[in-house]
Amino acid sequence: MAGNNLTAAVEFILLGFSDLPKLQGFLFGIFLIMYLSILIGNGLLIVITKIDPGLQTPMYFFIGNFSFLEICYTSVTLPRMLTDLWIQERTISFLACAVQTLFLYILGAAECLLLAVMAYDRYVAICKPLYYPLIMNHKVCVQLVVASWIIGVPILVEETYQIFCLNFCGPNKLNHIFCDAPPLLELACGDTYKTELFVHVAALAFVITPFLLILISYVKIIATILRLPSTSGRSKAFSTCSSHLMVVGLFYGSGSIVYLQPKSSHSTGSVKVFALFYTIVTPMFNPLIYSLRNKDVISALRKLLPK
Repeated sequence: MAGNNLTAAVEFILLGFSDLPKLQGFLFGIFLIMYLSILIGNGLLIVITKIDPGLQTPMYFFIGNFSFLEICYTSVTLPRMLTDLWIQERTISFLACAVQTLFLYILGAAECLLLAVMAYDRYVAICKPLYYPLIMNHKVCVQLVVASWIIGVPILVEETYQIFCLNFCGPNKLNHIFCDAPPLLELACGDTYKTELFVHVAALAFVITPFLLILISYVKIIATILRLPSTSGRSKAFSTCSSHLMVVGLFYGSGSIVYLQPKSSHSTGSVKVFALFYTIVTPMFNPLIYSLRNKDVISALRKLLPK
């Protein structure tokens, strides 16, 4: 669309799960239940972290924002998948594909950065408890959340621009469940080395860098916890971190496998499975992880649900 060679780039065909024709209705039902679970579960977390007086702390402020981010992130891909499964119309316009890719990356980067912010919050709470109210005041918390949302936007806009400025002059079938760099680069004509390099650099910046910050935070947290004199104190400190660590493991693990492995080693089936993990499964389990392992959240839910 941006050049003479882009004659075939008017639209793409998202193959999704078209190789399972007899399971389209079943998959639609499963993904619909998962989407409703994501909306209800994360929505409840947002509500209780806003209205419950016992949850007005930085940790729950970040959890509420993370839940909102999970709803937005899932809504970029899942409604489109449900539509494709229901009406069997798998075409997506060039512009719609570019917009989906852009928002997928912006929200994904925001999730990675917010997870790092949440790790920093735990680090300050456990390693510098006397300074915690001063360091993590409400103004700082808001600034950290806003920064997580916007810091990656310029780079990710440029990344998306580079991907969609490539020549797509051959087949237009994307063997994936949504528009994403790996399947798009496979369809591109000509040399894609610079664009692939940019994609990997962006992944390193917004996946690996936050992960390293999380790792450093937890090394210091664990060292501090192990120095605590009482077993009950160590257990309580670990319990405040375990939920966050589980979410980090699910999200970063599946996302890293998709974006940081070499192009030559991509397996279509595995890429789809891991893409489902970080776009659907992790957001679905997020409320369960934070509620089932947290007495304060369970108490707040018990007060809210009877109403």
